[in-house]
Amino acid sequence: MGDHRATAKVRVNGAPAEATLFCTDPPGAANGGGGDGGELRWRCAGGAAAERVLSLDADVLGVEARGKEVVVKAFVLPADAAARSVSCAAGAGKGGGGRRRRRRDYVFEMAAGEDAAAAWCDRMRGSLDSLGRPKRLFILVNPFGGKKCGKKIYEAEIKPLFEAAGVNVTMQETRYQGHARQVASSLDLARYDGIVCVSGDGVLVEVVNGILQRMDWEEAMKIPIGVVPAGTGNGMAKSLLHSASKTYSVPNAVFAIIRGYSQSLDVCTIVQGRKKFFSVLNMTWGLVADIDIESEKYRWMGSARFDFYALVRIMNLRKYYGSIQYVPAPGYEAYGDVVKQVENCTVECQEQIGKSLCSYQGPSVEFQGSEWRSLDGPFVSIWINNVQWAAESIMAAPGAKFSDGYMDAVIVRDCPKADLLALLMKMGDGSHVKSPYVTYLKVRCLRLSPGQLVENPKRGGIIDVDGEAIARGEGTYGKNQKQDVMGYGPSIQMTVHRALATMVASSILCLYWVFGYTCRM
Repeated sequence: MGDHRATAKVRVNGAPAEATLFCTDPPGAANGGGGDGGELRWRCAGGAAAERVLSLDADVLGVEARGKEVVVKAFVLPADAAARSVSCAAGAGKGGGGRRRRRRDYVFEMAAGEDAAAAWCDRMRGSLDSLGRPKRLFILVNPFGGKKCGKKIYEAEIKPLFEAAGVNVTMQETRYQGHARQVASSLDLARYDGIVCVSGDGVLVEVVNGILQRMDWEEAMKIPIGVVPAGTGNGMAKSLLHSASKTYSVPNAVFAIIRGYSQSLDVCTIVQGRKKFFSVLNMTWGLVADIDIESEKYRWMGSARFDFYALVRIMNLRKYYGSIQYVPAPGYEAYGDVVKQVENCTVECQEQIGKSLCSYQGPSVEFQGSEWRSLDGPFVSIWINNVQWAAESIMAAPGAKFSDGYMDAVIVRDCPKADLLALLMKMGDGSHVKSPYVTYLKVRCLRLSPGQLVENPKRGGIIDVDGEAIARGEGTYGKNQKQDVMGYGPSIQMTVHRALATMVASSILCLYWVFGYTCRM
């Protein structure tokens, strides 16, 4: 690894200073490898003010040469002592406490003239390029999600950051439900270094499902997918930022995409006969599903609709007959009853007319030799999670990991209304799973056999996957509005494929987003 240091007399935003540029050549830099890129330090003349340091990786978006000036386009924590001091330059570093990063330009006027400015600019660009940051992104913006602010958020907060980082973007708005899936199924992925979803979790789910229906799914799934929160739930964006101890915000999500670190993600295959659906977040049945789907009529309330309708449902609590069978993760074998005989469930490649290849059909695993266990209802709620956060304020499964090969099941079979309300109020920090009324499991595979409402045997429930109803029983909300993906009643199996997808994350502990996605996690 080579180290390069250069020192020069400059004026930083008009103030005289001495600056030092320290660049590193990370291992594998020529192949799009990773490293810290180096740093830029300066101190005002006179030495009274503290030294200011910008990490090229953690603080810098891009750099531009303008004559004898080098403009460093940064995304920094203002007035943060822990972030290595306050700028001495006139007007820089003032105002704004807290941990929210802000866009700021630092203009370095080189005393040695234009050649020195060009040399410093080239050196910093080379260091940034060696980090493997994306250069070309395809962005899907959902203008209908949440409070319908997706396009506004893109123009005001997202586009300027990508422009400052020199990222070439192709933006397309989604026009209808399922549009993102269609786009992802036919997009020329060779033209892009990644796909970015500006939405709630719905567009991400569609993109994953679209990629997995491609004939080249195995190669296509290597492309990194980024998420910028602009919807109602935003569970994936929250989970990614929380895992890296980053503040949940649109700019932080965008900067994570620009920096280009990546995180493997499990994908769950949901099967009923020959019907299948792919999930990246969760599957719910009972209370949580009813709140999510039936509160659609109050979408104008934003995320407050969930809190409001949760109170409505608790006051008129429902329980459902049914059962679940599952293969427990190590350490969870004591829960439930042993199942002596389990019918094997496999999915074979369906015939593709005119094609010899097959789209993704689910993980090729067999569970005949595994010990299955079961739990019988009635149930208040069954909640199967792939990531920690179901929404920006709901930590559904505090023990969930992105790529451990397991799903985290949160099961409530019986709970007094007062305790249930208290339980829901603890979901902000995940402490609800400590309730004696909650059974918390990690499972490799799970089958749900949904039954009828205890209070009304003629009425079924709703099975909700990643915010969309895939099956509805008789008499449920929206039953006659559209044809669901699956039927209500026959068992539905959910199986994990470990680390199938690649998400953009914020943590330096994650792998780098490799330019051209030539490497696989």
